[in-house]
Amino acid sequence: MGKEVERKFLVSGPAWRDEVEAEIRIRQFYVAAQPGRTVRVRISDGRSAKLTLKFGVRARERDEFEYSIPLAEAQELMAFAIGRVIEKTRHHVRHRGYLYEVDVFGGKLAGLVIAELETPEDVSDEMLPDWLGREVTGESRFYNASLALGGIPEIAA
Repeated sequence: MGKEVERKFLVSGPAWRDEVEAEIRIRQFYVAAQPGRTVRVRISDGRSAKLTLKFGVRARERDEFEYSIPLAEAQELMAFAIGRVIEKTRHHVRHRGYLYEVDVFGGKLAGLVIAELETPEDVSDEMLPDWLGREVTGESRFYNASLALGGIPEIAA
């Protein structure tokens, strides 16, 4: 079991694009979700798939179990998706030694751009990049499960 410790931010500018190291096209969906627990399937670049179980209600820290699964099985599981299938492109961007995952959403969520910083350290505001907007850590409407199951959040960076 691993611990996921992350912060989420809306992205307020395009400057991050100059620092992209890698790009991954993601399709993900949920087969179970309720407060404090989710079961997600993620397909990356149409080549690999993972099943992820997350538990916990704390804003910054949750228990996470992740397993590789056969791509064909992930594609079959899509028939059991609840809510919408999320389509996004994840960009890896480094800033001052920290890796940020900047997700640019497509489909019905087009226009939404969220950056995640996964680290157990407390990163001071001075160390954060200028292109980050409002922090949305703990705002459940910006969790991927909420984006798949609920409405489209109003975007206000």
